[in-house]
Amino acid sequence: MKKVLGFLPALPLSVLAAEPVATAATVAAAPVVSSGVAGQLTQLVLGLLLVLGLIFLLAWLLRRVQQAGPAGKGQVIELIGSRALGPRDRLMLVQVGNEQILLGLSPGTITALHVMKEPIEVPTSAEKATPEFAQHLMRMLGKDQKDTK
Repeated sequence: MKKVLGFLPALPLSVLAAEPVATAATVAAAPVVSSGVAGQLTQLVLGLLLVLGLIFLLAWLLRRVQQAGPAGKGQVIELIGSRALGPRDRLMLVQVGNEQILLGLSPGTITALHVMKEPIEVPTSAEKATPEFAQHLMRMLGKDQKDTK
């Protein structure tokens, strides 16, 4: 037991004696550590760019797949028009075959309000269907009306 107690006072001296060597080792290793940090930072940035690129690629692919789907030629039900009545309530005019049906949509329910005896004529020109501001914006951006559908 006395040998163990005799060793304890000598312990701080050995730690103090080893300190200058450790300091020299850290000074010599400092450039290596900073290049390691730079390497890790570069790896982090490249990984982040890879993930962001993957997200944009998947979003682009999703848009392409949705556009390539049935564009309305093979569908039986077509949405003619829609109007918001409130934050969660809407009126929708749909065409099924030769009939047009006015639907009321609210959270959890869809109600057929009226079946049109004569179909309502819908403007065929996209310029008549889009608001004036949207038309002006599309002209300013140089987009054709056919691109919006």
